[in-house]
Amino acid sequence: MSQKLQISILDSPLTLEPGIWHSFCQKNPFAGPEFLQTLHSSDCATPASGWYAQYLYLQDENRHPLGLMPLYLKNHSRGEFVFDMAWANAFERYGLPYYPKLVCSVPFTPVTGPRLLAHDPLHKRILAEQAIEVAKKMGVSSLHILFPNQEDLPILRECGYMIREDVQFHWQNRGYDSFDDFMGQLSYDKRKKIRQDRKKVLAAGVCFRHLRGNEIDSETLDFFISCYNNTYYERGREPYLNKAFFTDYLQKCPDNFLLIVALKNDKPIACALNILGNDSVYGRYWGAHEFIPGLHFETCYMQGIEFCITNKFRYFEGGAQGEHKLARGLMPVTTYSAHWIARKEFANAIEAFLDHESRQVGKYVDMLVTHSPFKQTG
Repeated sequence: MSQKLQISILDSPLTLEPGIWHSFCQKNPFAGPEFLQTLHSSDCATPASGWYAQYLYLQDENRHPLGLMPLYLKNHSRGEFVFDMAWANAFERYGLPYYPKLVCSVPFTPVTGPRLLAHDPLHKRILAEQAIEVAKKMGVSSLHILFPNQEDLPILRECGYMIREDVQFHWQNRGYDSFDDFMGQLSYDKRKKIRQDRKKVLAAGVCFRHLRGNEIDSETLDFFISCYNNTYYERGREPYLNKAFFTDYLQKCPDNFLLIVALKNDKPIACALNILGNDSVYGRYWGAHEFIPGLHFETCYMQGIEFCITNKFRYFEGGAQGEHKLARGLMPVTTYSAHWIARKEFANAIEAFLDHESRQVGKYVDMLVTHSPFKQTG
């Protein structure tokens, strides 16, 4: 690294002024200070939950901010959505510790976005290289960068990271004039199934409200939180996020919030929270207090897509996994993670595994495309 540049480690994202952070967060709602700092201030992503902030902060000799990398020291793999338990088990079989490890991510958020927060490619490279140096000095087993932008993959490869691929399902607005226009582009079978599902929800007496920012009062937010918590409790798990997080983030960024509320007999029964970006709607959290066939798909996907069309958003991201989303018009998109493994013998084995896995992911995407829900043209 140039003698004129300096890098420091911040053990709390709260130590950095939001104005400085905004200078290189690329207007991504999850990479900005409001989201990441609120995860910390609400005690969702703190040492108490196994997230030890080790943010890399790059400055020039005059302490002018050049870049930031949201890095965490972790003793578990929860809340990452890039699954490495097989790697941890392999280390354990050989009597070696996999934890602690370093992870660059937005906690609990499987959304692609900037992880090397800098404008200059050189500064991005320095952050990627220095993260490896920090990992070596700490003596951790590995370093993982989760859901980075595709444009940063060449830099990560050149710095010695191995790239892993996975699949999500995203919807793209192809200039639709209306929801019916979108439906008209689907094959007959898919269009028929969606209409049948929507009719079932309507026949059950369900209607929907779309609430933005300041339209969301405390009572409605509390209802959403109860739905969100219920989704985790039904699976015997504790929620990742708490009331303090949602309350504070809504207060800081009301324009980022879209709450889709399902009502039956004027009583709310289900809710989905979407986060709004510049041209994308991110479907993030959902829950219900009553089961109605088709309610989940309608609340989480169809209503979100309809909102995108009405409000001219280009993309709707439906979250991690979910092959079932294909039939609703969400198409497969490759997502990425980048990995550095300290021990050469494990790095070689994991590299071979990733090469094989990448080929399988490619075949899987090709197979999904052949089952596209859209009409075949030509």
